[in-house]
Amino acid sequence: MASIEPSKLDRMHRSFGRDAELDEVFIVLSVGAGLIATLGLLADSPAVVIGAMVVAPWIMPLRAAAFAVLFGNIPLLTRALRTLLVGVCATTVLSLVLGKLAGLPQFGSEVAARTVPNLLDLGIALVAGGLATYAKLRSDAVSSLAGTAIAVALVPPVCVMGLLLSHAYWEEAFGAGLLFATNLLGILTGGLVLMACKDSYFRQELRRSHLGAASFALTGLLLIPLGTGFINLLDQAKQKNTRESVEKTIEQFLTRETVTFGDKKKVYIERIDIDWNQNPPVVLVIVRVADPERPTFKQVSAVQEEINKRQGLRFRLVVQRTAVDIIGPKEQPNAQSPISKQLIDSKIQLIDETKPVKDKRPFRQVPQIEQLPFLDNMQSFEKGTKDEKEKSKESNLNSTSELEEIKAPELPLDSQAADKNLD
Repeated sequence: MASIEPSKLDRMHRSFGRDAELDEVFIVLSVGAGLIATLGLLADSPAVVIGAMVVAPWIMPLRAAAFAVLFGNIPLLTRALRTLLVGVCATTVLSLVLGKLAGLPQFGSEVAARTVPNLLDLGIALVAGGLATYAKLRSDAVSSLAGTAIAVALVPPVCVMGLLLSHAYWEEAFGAGLLFATNLLGILTGGLVLMACKDSYFRQELRRSHLGAASFALTGLLLIPLGTGFINLLDQAKQKNTRESVEKTIEQFLTRETVTFGDKKKVYIERIDIDWNQNPPVVLVIVRVADPERPTFKQVSAVQEEINKRQGLRFRLVVQRTAVDIIGPKEQPNAQSPISKQLIDSKIQLIDETKPVKDKRPFRQVPQIEQLPFLDNMQSFEKGTKDEKEKSKESNLNSTSELEEIKAPELPLDSQAADKNLD
């Protein structure tokens, strides 16, 4: 039969007995951790809450309780649970008072995240409890204790429970209390399993321990509410994934497949939101348009009908359009250069390389139409001989003014060269 040295067993009893003591260090660290955690929760600061997890000394009496359960040591178990109970009660009262004094109308996400425990929290607590006990049995693994305290939080759920009780949020407070019970029993059971796995003598003691069986039974009872929370978590994850898939499909349809919404030169889609709280869900599309008449009601109705054909759910499409004016001067193309080749994904033809076609002048020799001093009501005439031009003048006597009497508007200096080309 496997056994353990009596001297080693005595050292373990003394060491775990010190962990179960209710002394000044435990009280000061518990009050400090409770203050830090409560203030961090009120400020909705994750970093501050993590700091409280490191400071809290509650994992030590829990390790002692696991050892006492394994060997059926009732006095040690009583001392460990009494020490832990003092810390829990003091922290709960402290957080309740601070919640009353703060008077916040509502709490942040750090509080809400600790009101719905599930099976994942139990799994974390089991692993953390095993590592905490392993760090106790192996002195060279003590550095992992701080990380273990962060992984499985004991003080923050109690502080959340006190804050919620200060506002009479009974259901949410019960959820926070359930999370604390999950972490407590998870650490206790994880410590028992680790000791049983590490030494055959501990396994024999665990088989004979009635307290160990009670601990496993209580942990098993947690599977009912935690399993319900886990199922709800899966449903929410599936619902979120389905919604994201539907939103992505609708967004791709609106931006890529339809002429009404896909032409970015006329309609630019800025944002797409889906309100799932209505029946049918409302797809709100915010667009920026150059034409205030687009998209029309008929076009929106056609797109809505097409969306509903492709989805197994009926949607209502609402387009919120913002008309904008497009203002900007024209600019000549860039000449070929290393920079233009690198930045512009198109073939640029130099103006100087433009060749004449038959007897026509190259386009570069023709002045730009924006630079010609024509009036809007000026009548064009074809080239011809001087006699033909005189006849043209005589035939246009009924016009408002003769061509030579028309004065061009004043142009900038850089446009005078174009005026000379008119001759």
